[in-house]
Amino acid sequence: MQDPKDTFLWRNRVALVGGAALLLAAHMLSSGVKQGDTLARPQGLVAEALRPFQVASARMAQSAGDIFHHYFMLVHVGRENQRLKEEIAQLNQRQARMVELELENHRLAELLDLKEALDLKVVAADVIGADATGAARTLILGQGSGAGLQPGMGVIATGGVVGKLISTSRNASRVMLLSDHNCAIDAFVQRSRARGIVTGVADDGVIMKYVERTEDIKTGDAVVTSGLDGVFPRGLLIGSVGAIERQGPGLFLNVAIQPAANLRKLEQVLVIVQTPPHLSDSGAS
Repeated sequence: MQDPKDTFLWRNRVALVGGAALLLAAHMLSSGVKQGDTLARPQGLVAEALRPFQVASARMAQSAGDIFHHYFMLVHVGRENQRLKEEIAQLNQRQARMVELELENHRLAELLDLKEALDLKVVAADVIGADATGAARTLILGQGSGAGLQPGMGVIATGGVVGKLISTSRNASRVMLLSDHNCAIDAFVQRSRARGIVTGVADDGVIMKYVERTEDIKTGDAVVTSGLDGVFPRGLLIGSVGAIERQGPGLFLNVAIQPAANLRKLEQVLVIVQTPPHLSDSGAS
């Protein structure tokens, strides 16, 4: 009896099966598979088996697209935020500048009113610096001899008396504040007409020296220039009486003065370039 493995079909089984599969595939490609055919079932099973992988692949592709889309959106939003921040900073700068200009115009208007009230020739000057050593209490002005300024001229602000010029150059000058112990301004108490010399003290503060103990002085009294020193006209406000000391056997009172002008926050001042009319001692009483 012949062995089945020696037959033609067994020996060529791989080639025959492969050829049959190729013929079946060629037939399906050429004729197509109709819906409901028996041959469509394996195709459906394959498609159903591959469906989860196709869905996952589609979701991954969509997720990757969403990631890139969000990334570019975030980049765009970041750039837009940066642009908005820069615009806000510029607007804040402009607003601050407008507020500063408004304040400066207000100060200049006050100086103009003071200039008109004085009826004297004055020169307006900006404060551009202050004493850096602490050895003296001075300010630097942005006007000098080129504008007619000279040492010895009086300096005032809208609040009151500031001090005297002590040096000048072509485009700058130095003011000795009334709070400096080397400054001396002839003054009197407006209510009682008590006279004295207003000057600074070495440590800090302003006092009125050489006021006789018999004078009528009260806290809060206004202290004004007497006009006797030939620097300031009579009646400019210097400050007010802050405290009075009557202790000790001395001939004079210790009178503390609160300056009317804020000497630490000056930005613009007026320099009196016209010498006020000289008054005698008898005219001050």
